Order: sequence, then C-alpha cells, then structure tokens
Amino acid sequence: MHESCGVFGVFAPGQDVARLTFFALFALQHRGQESSGISTSDGQELNLHSQMGLVSHIFTEDILKKLDGHIAIGHNRYSTTGSSQQINAQPFVMGQGDNVIAIAHNGNIVNSEALNTELTSQGYTFKTSTDTEIISQLILSSIETDWVKRIRYAMNRLKGAFSCTLMTKDTLFAMRDSLGVRPLCLGKIQGGYVVASESCALDHIGADFVREIEPGEIVAINGNGITSFKQQSSRRALCIFEFIYFARPDSLIDGRLLYSARQAMGVELAKEYPVDADLVIGVPDSATAAGIGYAVGSGIPPAEGLIKNRYMGRTFIQPDQRLRDLGVKLKFNPLKSVLEGKRVVLVDDSIVRGTTTPQVIRLLRKAGAKEVHMRVCAPPITNPCFFGVDMATRSELIAARMSIPEIQKYIGADSLGYLSLPGLINAVGLPEKNFCLACFTGEYALPVQLEMDKFALGNQRHNCCQMPSPES
Repeated sequence: MHESCGVFGVFAPGQDVARLTFFALFALQHRGQESSGISTSDGQELNLHSQMGLVSHIFTEDILKKLDGHIAIGHNRYSTTGSSQQINAQPFVMGQGDNVIAIAHNGNIVNSEALNTELTSQGYTFKTSTDTEIISQLILSSIETDWVKRIRYAMNRLKGAFSCTLMTKDTLFAMRDSLGVRPLCLGKIQGGYVVASESCALDHIGADFVREIEPGEIVAINGNGITSFKQQSSRRALCIFEFIYFARPDSLIDGRLLYSARQAMGVELAKEYPVDADLVIGVPDSATAAGIGYAVGSGIPPAEGLIKNRYMGRTFIQPDQRLRDLGVKLKFNPLKSVLEGKRVVLVDDSIVRGTTTPQVIRLLRKAGAKEVHMRVCAPPITNPCFFGVDMATRSELIAARMSIPEIQKYIGADSLGYLSLPGLINAVGLPEKNFCLACFTGEYALPVQLEMDKFALGNQRHNCCQMPSPES
C-alpha cells in the first residue's frame, strides 16, 4: 500500500515561512516521496519551487532564500491521480493578475473525469493529469468575486476526498471535504497560524496544536486574523488506515495518539489470536507499536528480529537483477542470533497484495525461526480505495481472491490471524460511524466507479482538443 500526500500552509509575518514549510514537509515526508514543492507570497506575487524527489534533495539554502514572503504552502506527493512526472508536482500556481492561486491537495476526486469534460467544453485547458488542477479550475471558473464563496462553489461540485491548502496573494486558506476522509489540523505559531496534514509537522516547527479542521470547513487566515466558515456534514468517513498505517505514530487524530491506538491493536490481536511462542516481532517501523501491544497482551517478550534500512526510502535508481533477486533483503535484515530456534509471532499492519509478506517469513525461517505465526492489525482488505490511497485493484488484493487458510498457506505461515473489525474499532477508541471502512466492507461513502484508472485524466487530456483557457 502506498501513501497519500502531505500538505502544509503557514501565515506568519516576520517569520521565515519557506524554512518553516521545509521542516514541516520534512516531518510529512512519509506521506509522499515522489515530488515536493513550496509556494510563497509576499503580498504582491507568488513564487514557486517544485521538483521530483525528496524534500531534503530538492531544497537548498539558496532556493529557500528566493522564496520570500509571509505566506507559504507546501506539498509532498505520492500520485493517486496522474502520473509521477515533474509537470504534476505540487503546489500548482494558476491564474493571472489578481485572479491567481496556489494549491496543494491530499485526496482523490472521484468525479474528476466528468468535471474535466465539463470544464474542457467551456474552454479550459489542462496542463497536468491530476485532479488538483480540476479543483483549481473550478475555483477560478466561479462567477463569485469573494474567494470563500469561490472555494465553497468548488467544494459543492467536488465528490471524493480533499484536504487542501490554498493561497492567494494575501490570504492562506485551508479546506476539508464534508466527509473528512483525510486529516487536516490547525496550529498556532509565533506571529501567525499553520495548517498541516498531521500534528507531527506542528511539533517539528514549534507550533502549538489548536484543533482539527472540521469536515466541510473552510479556514481563512490573513492580516485580519483567522475566520472559519463551516458547513454541516451529514456523515463522517475518516480513512481508518490513517490509524493503522499512514499517519506517523506521534500524530494526534481526533484526540487519539496514533502510537497508543496501534499498541491497542496489538493487545486486541493477542486476545483474538493467542498462540504459544517465544518472542514477538513487529515489522518495522509501521507495526512496531502493534508488536509491543501484542507482547503486552500475550505476555510473550518482544524482540527486534528484523532490522530495517531506514535510509532506503524511494530511489529512481533501479537495482540490477542480482540485487532485485534479493527482494525484501534490501529493506530488512534478520538477526539470526535472536531468531534461531524460536517460535515467532510476526505482527504487521496489513497484507495487501501478498507479495512482501511471504518474503519476510522466508527471511525469518532462513535465519533459523522454528515457527512463524502471522498476526495482522487490519481485517482482510477485499476492496480497493478510491479516496486518496494508491492501494491496488480488486483483482490484485489477495484477500479478494483467497480465503484466510489459503492466504496462510500462500505466505508460508504456521498460523494467520487478522484483527476483527470490532477489535479494530475498539482499539482505535472512536465511534465506528466516524470512519470509512470500505476497503474491508465494500460500503463506500460515495458511489464510485469500481475500476477507476489513476491515469484517466492524462489519457483524456491527450485525447481531447486543447482550447485557450479563460483564466490562465
């Protein structure tokens, strides 16, 4: 399973907003590693620097010095709509004159193809293959003159997930879809305010957490202060995988520390699927907390049996065939002296396609593990996600094709236990009605096209006539 994106925004006169944004994006790097960008405003014009790669590789002191201003937004990207190319790197700066905005988006718009067709027929052109550009064009195409009304117009037309930071020349905006699929929070810093996908970004720059941006809410921050424009939401659908995997364990969502929630998942797993074993290993780093929880719940001692190469990250350099054959050994190295002759409980956050898990189990057996009992913090994933996660198509999901006994045999485990849905909700400690659980149940918060193509907008863009845009 791949990440969603990370967004950030800051309004802070007198502060080095480009530098603040850099460090916030550094804290949000786990949400996307394909590209990164920062846009700033000094009240007169918008500046932008974006590039393919990691935050630490893209920005230098010289680049940050050129990003002047007192307002900034930033973005880390993992592509869920549109290809991984420089042209799709965010933030986007669009429009001209006084009608210009910068935007960064986390989520996925499920009616993007229909909106693309509509806007194209009206004379708008699209330079990228992302749904973020559709959000921008909807805002710019509104007949309203007030920016909040223009943003609300776009929000009412969009279906799907969108947590966004936007910027005009003089105002920072944040908006979150009415379902609240992706997280977005508000913080206060000396001289101003910040908005971020996760609270861990606030911690890294010395900002104080204020609250979460509510589903359907628009927040405007400028020289007059902060103003909230709320719209009542009929239901909530926060992605449950923010708790299981995506968000950092030191982040808070809905008042719950994710580390504590993940540890509680391990405790629940120990209750539901006990086993006689000698040690518990959480697959690093995403299942470390759950592994500790299983150890606490079972009384079986925890151990570090796998060492992760934490500096591996994503690279555009492909391994040669010899290295490719090593597979998961590029990422994990087992500790033979810890594992030899032991009955091991292996705890992981999820099994999606079932490609990595068999390799990890083989690694443990080769290092001398006598038994390997697999425990998973999520129920079986039987349905794809269409709201900002590049997960897999339904045919690629192993639990959609195999029964649990078949999966156990396929991955080579001595036993296999998935956390039940009630156990997961109990561990998270929040009402079930607050979450999107479609990847487990198939019950989507919005109607979706069951085999959506993440490259559909690119195909559409290449297959239609290009017309001059009225706005850019």
